[in-house]
Amino acid sequence: MSIEKELKERSGNSCELCGSTEKLQVHLVAPNTDEIANKAAYLCNTCVNQIESPSEMDANHWRCLNDSMWNENAAVQVLAWRMLHRLKKEGWPVDLLEMMYLDEDNLTWAKATGDDINEEDKIIHRDCNGVVLSGGDSVVVIKDLNVKGSSMVAKRGTPVRNISLVYDNAEQIEGRVDGQQIVILTQYVKKS
Repeated sequence: MSIEKELKERSGNSCELCGSTEKLQVHLVAPNTDEIANKAAYLCNTCVNQIESPSEMDANHWRCLNDSMWNENAAVQVLAWRMLHRLKKEGWPVDLLEMMYLDEDNLTWAKATGDDINEEDKIIHRDCNGVVLSGGDSVVVIKDLNVKGSSMVAKRGTPVRNISLVYDNAEQIEGRVDGQQIVILTQYVKKS
């Protein structure tokens, strides 16, 4: 069964956050890139646009989180938690957050994007040129790097796809080079 078909069935063919039945699509919940139903949500265009472009946020649209935060699917709970944190300055989301419960794994997943951190306290990963890096980006190594604990050398020009950010250190990312997961300093990569 395709992921879209599975999500349509799970959601009753409506947006899992606001309940809309128009312009629905599969939305992979970051930092996940695997197309599996329990790591995705079925959302309308309006929700997706506001999740991906916080500057277009309409706080009244998100009053629906009062219901969707209780959804039994972890991906929907994680999205609800993140959106409530983004909207905290509105006042009403604080009460909902106090009522909401996520188990340890889902809370770690929810915190992975830093939506619960104030803008001035966020850790921002930047490549050697100062370009902001995000989880899932592709980068290129700009200098030969010896990999600690291994005889491997990550050669200059080596592409590293689908990076993940080290959440507590702005100078480190993780990625796969020659089949091995390694930590790379951001000063030695550039976004491709």
